[in-house]
Amino acid sequence: TIPLSSGGTASITAAQVNNSSTDNCAVTSLSVSPTNFTCSNVGGNTVTLTVGDAAGNTATCNATVTVQDVTLPNPICQGVTIQLNAGGTASITPAQINNGSNDVCGIATTTLNNSNFTCANLGNNPVILTVTDVNGNIAACSATVTVQDPIAPVAVCQPATISLSSLGQASLTAAAVNNGSSDNCAVTGMTLSQTQFNCSHTGSNTVMLTVNDASGHTSTCNAVVTVLETIAPTAICKNVTVQLDAAGTASLTASQVNNSSADNCGVASLSVSPNTFGCANLGTNSVVLTVTDNNGNTSSCSAVATVQDNINPTAVCQNISVTLVGGTVSINAAQIDNGSSDNCAISG
Repeated sequence: TIPLSSGGTASITAAQVNNSSTDNCAVTSLSVSPTNFTCSNVGGNTVTLTVGDAAGNTATCNATVTVQDVTLPNPICQGVTIQLNAGGTASITPAQINNGSNDVCGIATTTLNNSNFTCANLGNNPVILTVTDVNGNIAACSATVTVQDPIAPVAVCQPATISLSSLGQASLTAAAVNNGSSDNCAVTGMTLSQTQFNCSHTGSNTVMLTVNDASGHTSTCNAVVTVLETIAPTAICKNVTVQLDAAGTASLTASQVNNSSADNCGVASLSVSPNTFGCANLGTNSVVLTVTDNNGNTSSCSAVATVQDNINPTAVCQNISVTLVGGTVSINAAQIDNGSSDNCAISG
């Protein structure tokens, strides 16, 4: 049995094959054929030993020379960088890692301990290339596979509606605007360009959703956020007293009845009904104060408007002449009255 050299060759001598050949006189020569072997001879090979004596007589016998390849292959690795696809996967072949591995008798196979990668493998990953030669000798080398994700996430938005609180404030989360944003690996974070809203934002507002993945890629989309103010104002009334004027009329303003009515986003207008009075309304009258906020919400409260007439009538007299009859005469007020008047009416 002989091993091949690192060059893939081996040779034998007749002495290695001879196993005490003899002659009645003496053995004078030994030769063997063939004597040289290469990778093609790995395994059993039949050789012929020829034995000669001094008289020129020869004899032969056959032997088996087993040629072995004991030299390991020379594995040579190189690192590679691969990109994940839209499905978040990538694969490599041994040929991508192999960088000229060689063997004196030839390489039969090259295999990798890991050829498939996912989002969980982002970054550097060690792999082992195993090289097997045609005679079953095995050697290995290591390389680094760098997995990259070049695909940005897909940002998908949806409109959102929020209502202001009693303090005139509202907040919004990115999740409320997100409508199934995705990434070939995973969405690692979402942020909004605006999350806090107040009375000044009532109506439609455009916000931007930014979506991030683990590789630092971002994408954005816009959404319309409708801010509602649905809280009615707080109407607070107070009772009032008004005086009829000389014409017998009086008017009332909403501010006279208002007693610090308020709204979370501000009061736009006040109105009161009824707001005019005459002599027929002397005494107590029920009035309603309506409060309207800046977003059209209304509420009301009731108050009592007491109408008073504090103007005295105007008495106008005239002189008259009367004739005594039997020494007496009678007159009435109407004879003396010369157009007395009152802003309401003279009752007597």
